[in-house]
Amino acid sequence: MLAKRIIPCLDIKEGKTVKGINFVNFRDAGDPVELGAAYSRAGADELVYLDITASHEGRKTFTELVKKVAANISIPFTVGGGINELQDVDRLLGAGADKVSVNSAAIRRPELIGEIASHFGSQVCVVAIDANWENGEWICYLNGGRIPTDKRLFDWAREAEERGAGEILFTSMTHDGVKEGYPNEALAYLADTLHIPVIASGGAGKMEHFRDAFRLGKADAALAASVFHFGEIKIEELKLYLQREGINVRI
Repeated sequence: MLAKRIIPCLDIKEGKTVKGINFVNFRDAGDPVELGAAYSRAGADELVYLDITASHEGRKTFTELVKKVAANISIPFTVGGGINELQDVDRLLGAGADKVSVNSAAIRRPELIGEIASHFGSQVCVVAIDANWENGEWICYLNGGRIPTDKRLFDWAREAEERGAGEILFTSMTHDGVKEGYPNEALAYLADTLHIPVIASGGAGKMEHFRDAFRLGKADAALAASVFHFGEIKIEELKLYLQREGINVRI
């Protein structure tokens, strides 16, 4: 069985790491390069850097920041935000990123997924889905959780896989920053119906939540932000705890 992955997520706004609750009310969490290097040393399996206002403001992800990150860490990292075309992917991979995450652009133009997969390989293409639980269903959102769409989580995830996505990064807007656990029922359904890895995002508050995301949610990786950024959970301690709980992790 493949080891389960622990992935700190760094939301980048104006060059700084920030963290919000339910996608709003952001506070500063520190320097993204220094944080990333610390997580790399602490035993994180991967990192995700998301330029959270890139799509909304029509900007490109910070290529210079990606270069600095690549020079300072020794683990794979994914970059997302404002990726709309193959040139964006080429630029970010050239700057040192291992994968790219597409969200709003993929919903607007689903063909982008296949283009990235065919040019760079499916393993490079992470399709991020921000969804909110509303009236008994998961509604997908655009532009960092600002604009609801007519797409539903499970249908869109299946389509993304069929188009060539290598991984699905599902963030529950309902659970984001609330620290009461991941949406394990939805995660388990994704894991059971897809053939590609599923990354859980939104809801981590204590170590048991990671265990449940792997055990109950059947996730391949668990992503979190504030519990790591503000020192509430140490990655080394989390991995030792998960190992004791019978979860296969890299120590």
